[in-house]
Amino acid sequence: MVKVVWTQRALYDLEDIGDYISKDSFKYAKLTLEKLIDTASLIEQNPLLGRRVPESKDKTIREIIKGNYRVIYQIRNESSAFILTVFHTARLLSEKNL
Repeated sequence: MVKVVWTQRALYDLEDIGDYISKDSFKYAKLTLEKLIDTASLIEQNPLLGRRVPESKDKTIREIIKGNYRVIYQIRNESSAFILTVFHTARLLSEKNL
C-alpha cells in the first residue's frame, strides 16, 4: 500500500472542475468529484493499476481515466504516489502540463 498525496495543482483542478460542473448541476458536480477523489484509494491499493501516460516519456507517470477526466499521478518510490493533475480527456495534454 502506498501513501497518495494530492499536489496543490491537482486540488486546484478539482476545485475548478467542481465550480464548472456546479453551474449546471450541484448534484452532478458532487458525484463527479467523489469519483475523482475515490481514485486515490485505487492508487493506494495498486499504484501500477493506471496506464503509462502516452504523452510522457517518464515511466513513473501514470493515469486512471474516470468519466471525462484523466487522474494523472507519479509513483515516486515504493511507498508514495503524487497526484499531479486532473485533466479533461477532450483537452490536449503536453509534457509541460505535467
